[in-house]
Amino acid sequence: MAEITRLSGCNDWLELDFVERERTPSELMKLGIRLHLARLSLSNTVSELEKFGVQRSRKAVHDWVQKADLQPATDATPDHIALDETVIRINGQQYWLYAAVDPETNKFLHVRLFTTTTTVLTQKFLRELREKHDVSEAIFLVDHAHHLSAALNRAGLRFQTVRHGNRNAVERIFREIKRRTS
Repeated sequence: MAEITRLSGCNDWLELDFVERERTPSELMKLGIRLHLARLSLSNTVSELEKFGVQRSRKAVHDWVQKADLQPATDATPDHIALDETVIRINGQQYWLYAAVDPETNKFLHVRLFTTTTTVLTQKFLRELREKHDVSEAIFLVDHAHHLSAALNRAGLRFQTVRHGNRNAVERIFREIKRRTS
């Protein structure tokens, strides 16, 4: 509800300096951005704009949000975070996909792709996660990967080594990503 409150009311705070061509009236562009930031899907946002006679693609709306450099506000403070990394192949190249998932909602809290895996990169991932979410009180659920526990230790974050249970949330998501990228 905090996101909707933040996005309701006046549009004056939304800057459209990035607009190169004015194919869409600025008020409808701002409406499209606000609808998508309030978690309306791109397809549904396009459908809402069509009610005003504006025919735009999902890509166009996505580009508006990206160019406006706005991200939905988040006030996630999960109790537990499933943290893991996995190897994926993209165009024959090997990458390590790091993910932090809230096991209660199965939502990604943070995702990052690296060309290798080290404790230093894991620390960088955790630093980025801490910038986005309040995770200071969370318990991280990790497998037996030593670089994960070492990075959490260095960051002063609490963790538990768990093979099953809530940590399976991240494993299910990784299975689906691997299925879709293979």
